[in-house]
Amino acid sequence: MLLFCYIAAVSFFFREERQDVACKDLRVVVKDSLDKHFVSEAELISLLKAAHLNPIDQSMNEINTERIETELLKNEMIAHVEAYKTPSGIIKLEVTQKIPILRIMGVRGNYYVDNHGTTMPISRRYVARVPIATGYVEKELAVTDLYKFALFLQGNEFWNDQIEQIYVHPDNDVELIPRVGNHRIMLGSLDGFEEKLANLRLFYEQAIPKVGWEKYSMINLKYKNQIVCTKK
Repeated sequence: MLLFCYIAAVSFFFREERQDVACKDLRVVVKDSLDKHFVSEAELISLLKAAHLNPIDQSMNEINTERIETELLKNEMIAHVEAYKTPSGIIKLEVTQKIPILRIMGVRGNYYVDNHGTTMPISRRYVARVPIATGYVEKELAVTDLYKFALFLQGNEFWNDQIEQIYVHPDNDVELIPRVGNHRIMLGSLDGFEEKLANLRLFYEQAIPKVGWEKYSMINLKYKNQIVCTKK
């Protein structure tokens, strides 16, 4: 009976002691920080201080890690946050930045589209090297058809190297500006763009070696199974 009482008392003592431990440090890990610089440790700590969520010197038992995660996710540069407590009285944050795959620089706005089809603002600290879409780009088009097109470019080494800029006309026809050659590519709508670009690649491989890159000013892919070229 005495042993049981001793164990119960000790357990209660240590439980109370753990509850009274104050947070002695906040450690932030920003993943992929060598490749992307959209957010920094100092910036995240400032966000928490502004929201009165700085955990240092607060009771570990009273720190709400879910509130910390929710607050940091308000930053549109962040894709995921995991906040957790350690037995030694430390709060750790693991932050994953968004991955931009397309930059919109149109008359309707200036922003990025990430690899999950959501938008993110332009950063003053870092410029991502991704394809650029200009012209009359509505946000609905940016996060649907243009997003799918950007994913295709990201996964296709040839076209990712070849396409430098995407221009959207007021009627939503899409024009591509390549890195090689002085011609333009009229893609038309983004419907069936994979087939259109497959036909264009065959044209590049079979016809361009015979006539050269400088012969045409426009290569039109708007019409199904047709390539219409305009001579300079």
